[in-house]
Amino acid sequence: MPGSASAATGQFRYTYTTEEGYEAVGFLNRPDSGKCIDLPAPGSAPGSASRAPKNRTDATATVFVNAGCEGASYVLPPGKGAGDRLQLRSVVFS
Repeated sequence: MPGSASAATGQFRYTYTTEEGYEAVGFLNRPDSGKCIDLPAPGSAPGSASRAPKNRTDATATVFVNAGCEGASYVLPPGKGAGDRLQLRSVVFS
C-alpha cells in the first residue's frame, strides 16, 4: 500500500500588490501538511512580503515573516485570518 500524502482540505488565501500596483489575491488549494511552502514574491517588489492571510482550510496554518519558515511566526487556526499588518513569506500546515 503506497504511503498517503497528507493535505489540508480547503484554500489558504493571501493578498499582494501586482507590478501595476493593483491588489490581488493568491491562494493555495489543498496545501500539503508538514511541508514549508514559500509564497511567490509579489510582482510589485521581488522579495517583498504578502499580507492579510486567510486560512480557509481544516488545518492550522503557521505563517512566517521569512522564507523557509523562519523568523517570527503567527498561528492561524482553521477558518481564521489576519489583517494587512500581518506580512508573510512562507507557511506550514499541521
